Amino acid sequence: MEYLNQIPLFAGMSEDQLRQIHRYSVERSYGKGSFIFQEGDPGEGFHFVISGKVKIVKGSDDGREHTIKIMQPGDVFAEVLLFTAFPYPATAVAAENSRVGMIKNSDLEKLILTNSQLALQLIKALSQRLIYAQRKIKDLALNDVMSRTAETLVSLARDHGQRNEKGHIAILLDMPRQELANLVGTTRESVTRSLSSLKRDRLIDFDGRRIIILEPEKLQSLSE
Repeated sequence: MEYLNQIPLFAGMSEDQLRQIHRYSVERSYGKGSFIFQEGDPGEGFHFVISGKVKIVKGSDDGREHTIKIMQPGDVFAEVLLFTAFPYPATAVAAENSRVGMIKNSDLEKLILTNSQLALQLIKALSQRLIYAQRKIKDLALNDVMSRTAETLVSLARDHGQRNEKGHIAILLDMPRQELANLVGTTRESVTRSLSSLKRDRLIDFDGRRIIILEPEKLQSLSE
């Protein structure tokens, strides 16, 4: 049950409560590129990342995909299907070799009925996801590609970054430009131009496909 206590949703719960959650949890391993579930599949349950990274993507009518978020250990996903019989609204794919826990919706409902703390934590998680979705919609509607690129880099640095003694932040993701473009919500060519401009201004640098943020505060200002 040790890993359950590392997941913010379950942190602070008693040993008995964690044991109950563990009893209903199923753990699965996925190789890089493997589907955890696909958009339109029957909504099976609530998921959480134990190790590795999971990418949530949404398909469009013209065949393109938009990366919604990259999940890391401790993150939960597909919680929006709780109390519903809807299919998965997006696809989850392992961005690297990953271990993922899953609790079936019917079992999670039983847990919630006997655990008010878990119910409150789930409400908070759903509220945070709603705020994130609203911010993404606002960014796509109102911000230009440069601002969205800067905002995406700031978000990736916050979730997947490592700061060195100079204050530079390396984004610890080997991310192809197309995948970054999917996150920004633009074309590969547009995001490449934005990155080149940010590099010319000495706000970022590259180490292969890895991006290093040289001026985190200036990049934050640009994203706003």
